[in-house]
Amino acid sequence: MKWNTRRQGVTVASVLVLCFTSALSRAQDPDSVLRNTLVLPELVQEALARNPEIVAARKQWDAATNRITQARSMDDPTLSVQWWNAPESFNLGRAENTLIGLSQKFPFPGKLALKEQVASRSADMTEQAVRAKERDLIARLKQTYYDLFLAHKAIQIHHEQIDLLKQFFEITNAKFRAGKGSQVDVLKAQVELSTLHQQLPVLEQRRDTAQGKLNMLLDRDPRFPLAPPQEPREGRFDQDLEDLYHAATTARPELKAADLAIQRNEQSRALALREYYPDINVGVQRFQNFQAPNGFGAVVSINLPFAFWTKPKYDAGVQEAAAAVAAARAEHRTLENLTRFQIRDLLAKVRASWEVAVLYRTTVLPQAEQGVEAARAGYRTGRTGFLDLIEADRAWRGFQLEYYRALVEREHRLAELEQVIGADLNGNS
Repeated sequence: MKWNTRRQGVTVASVLVLCFTSALSRAQDPDSVLRNTLVLPELVQEALARNPEIVAARKQWDAATNRITQARSMDDPTLSVQWWNAPESFNLGRAENTLIGLSQKFPFPGKLALKEQVASRSADMTEQAVRAKERDLIARLKQTYYDLFLAHKAIQIHHEQIDLLKQFFEITNAKFRAGKGSQVDVLKAQVELSTLHQQLPVLEQRRDTAQGKLNMLLDRDPRFPLAPPQEPREGRFDQDLEDLYHAATTARPELKAADLAIQRNEQSRALALREYYPDINVGVQRFQNFQAPNGFGAVVSINLPFAFWTKPKYDAGVQEAAAAVAAARAEHRTLENLTRFQIRDLLAKVRASWEVAVLYRTTVLPQAEQGVEAARAGYRTGRTGFLDLIEADRAWRGFQLEYYRALVEREHRLAELEQVIGADLNGNS
């Protein structure tokens, strides 16, 4: 029994030594903080490789690509066997004539090429749908990443507020014992501390929710532990509106898909016009005659799409294709207008969020911190009350959180802007 206790004591001591050595080595390593944080570009690459939505979209693209070969292929040849004038006993071997035929339908020249082009444009549209899903995933990933950062920062600020309030409590308690303060201030400090501790589970729940959502986008278990994210980068976003719109016209997948839809519908209209021309069916036959010479034959047939009772069907097909072309052009124009509006709106929001963050960093936060120091000094000397001290501290911590919230809001809008444009901006990834 004593030996087990001694062994457990040695084991615990060894673990403590290892933990202390590891912590010391991390403290001495300047890159340890960077390695112990989530790196956003790495998460983006992992999400693009593993996210089930993207995997499914790519498989749909593969399926659409394989339809091209099917579209340009001719129909199957037809093999037929016919027996004529067989005896009533249904003895096919004694039929007077046996016809073995092989036929093939040849579409009018140009039809297969147009069908291939329509299928190819459809596959290209599916590819752009994949790219659009990728941009949507990246935007959601970035927004969730910075939501997780804000949740961690809120918990950090909350703990700092608790630590500072404990210092206030010690000051209040010391004044009360010295007969220079009231017990009411001591009770107020205790109540404020209790309130802060009650708020902590809510902040932790928000962090866990953001972490679970990020894991979901990465196709991981929602409970998978994640390191804290890195802080948003600071700096003014100065790209010009017209430059951003020009980038969107060449990179946004939705605009590319809308342009491809116009091309596909124009080719579908050309195919509908080509349906007015007949297809040719060519066949060869072998005649095997009972007790008579054998021989060969040939058959050539065409359909009659220009017959007056069938022509309205093809007229309607041409009108349908023409309407689809007009609709695709209108949708493309609508998307162009929407893209221009979204870029202008998001650019204004990005710049506004940055201006708010700069205002907090350069003006509000320094003034609030000075207010806390002044309130603390005034409370020590009896010039201000304890409630003033609490309010000053609460305002300072609130402004800190609002500063980081403004930075996160800017990253949210930047992620949306990158999604609208269809490309990363200034290496934001």
